[in-house]
Amino acid sequence: MSLPHLPWTSPAAGTDAPCIADAERILSYRAVERRAAAFAEQLLELGVGAGDVVAIMLPNSVELLIGMLGAWRIGAAVTPVNPTFTVRELEYQVADSRARILLAPPTAPAVDVPVILPEHMRALPEEPIEDPRILGADLALLVYTSGSTGQPKGVMLDHDNLAAMAGSLVTHLDLSSSDHALLVLPLFHVNSICISFLAPMAAGARVTILERFSPEPFLDALDRFRPSYFSAVPAIFARLAELPAERTAQVRSLRFAICGAAPVSKQLLRRCEERFGFAILEGYGLTESTCASACNPLWGIRKPGTVGRALPGQQIAIVDEDGRLVPTGRRGEIIISGPTVMRGYLGRPDATSATVHGGWLHTGDVGILDREGYLTIVDRIKDMIIRGGENLYPKEIEAFLATHPEVLESAVVGAPHDVLGEVPVAYVVLLPGGSATADDLLAHCRTGLTKIKIPARLEIVEALPRNPVGKIDKPALRRLEPAVL
Repeated sequence: MSLPHLPWTSPAAGTDAPCIADAERILSYRAVERRAAAFAEQLLELGVGAGDVVAIMLPNSVELLIGMLGAWRIGAAVTPVNPTFTVRELEYQVADSRARILLAPPTAPAVDVPVILPEHMRALPEEPIEDPRILGADLALLVYTSGSTGQPKGVMLDHDNLAAMAGSLVTHLDLSSSDHALLVLPLFHVNSICISFLAPMAAGARVTILERFSPEPFLDALDRFRPSYFSAVPAIFARLAELPAERTAQVRSLRFAICGAAPVSKQLLRRCEERFGFAILEGYGLTESTCASACNPLWGIRKPGTVGRALPGQQIAIVDEDGRLVPTGRRGEIIISGPTVMRGYLGRPDATSATVHGGWLHTGDVGILDREGYLTIVDRIKDMIIRGGENLYPKEIEAFLATHPEVLESAVVGAPHDVLGEVPVAYVVLLPGGSATADDLLAHCRTGLTKIKIPARLEIVEALPRNPVGKIDKPALRRLEPAVL
């Protein structure tokens, strides 16, 4: 089957309409197809073919996307690698994925596979360009989880997964050829690949790539490139909120922004919306569901504090510990079904069957569905704190801390306790110029939280640790805690 989300079958395929760009150059759909075909020829000459895996370890760049498209043209899959990885981390991913070749800069750690440098990528094909025949069941991406527990696992996403995801986003976000995505999140993550690359390609739109995020250059990029939307994580919106009050960006071209990949307080989103003048749609998904499964609507009722309703083509349900559906308004584990659910974890059938069974992806997240189908994320099951037999959800404590006018963001984790088992401990980042003390914030907690939810200790910190995709690294915070309080 042909795939509607790739540049060569896009509504703009084969035209001179702008396709992908960076700060220095713009490539048309015709030029992207030509360069992808040239790189595909190069891979074939190096012995890489259908069913093989190509590792790409590059910063956000045109070359990264061309490398991905070139690999797909010949039926190969791509495993995107975090460009900051150490040699140990790179060796693990290359070995586990069985990558045949690595596209990387000369500064990349040395590994035992052939390397193509981005400057040596072929730019012009030697043979006439033909439409590639890609089957929906062909493996497209091997995206590795962050590995917060155990070794990272390779999530297998096929082209049917990607096509379903791109089509769902086009419908939900009402994307068209007039849209323009500003790609700012790292391309080793499905959020950036799906929302900021494949979805606009499906609509015949354009993409401008930023290599990395920094607050001031990002606002300058909004002014310069005039995008219609971007996708970001809470950490980015927090950094924007930290900017001096006089620094704003009223970009009329922006239709909306998307916030996902980690929990966010509605206070932070409201602060950014009011200050910068664009709507922020909070969404939810996992790598295992090809990026997004729920999102607040662009048109219609947006419910702050929720992540919206299931995206087109997907279903979301809430079940108890025995896998039984719970009544509306009751909390339980979030499960997802639909064409975006992963094929499985590479080489890990036991982990796959524990996560996907009965046609449903078991997320490990706790949530609540309301009568209109809007989903509220309560917390991760593994992050739940059991204090003296009582279940406490850190996200609830974090949400209440966010109501203090000087709190920018916070993270609550469980710390061992010799009598109660666990107690909550909070780490808080203040807004610039904030002067609240730990005692002030604990006093604030007492006004809205029951006694058992009040942190046993609260620390004000300059920043919270984050993993490579911008999520707060709670395992790192837990490692800071003493053995027993």
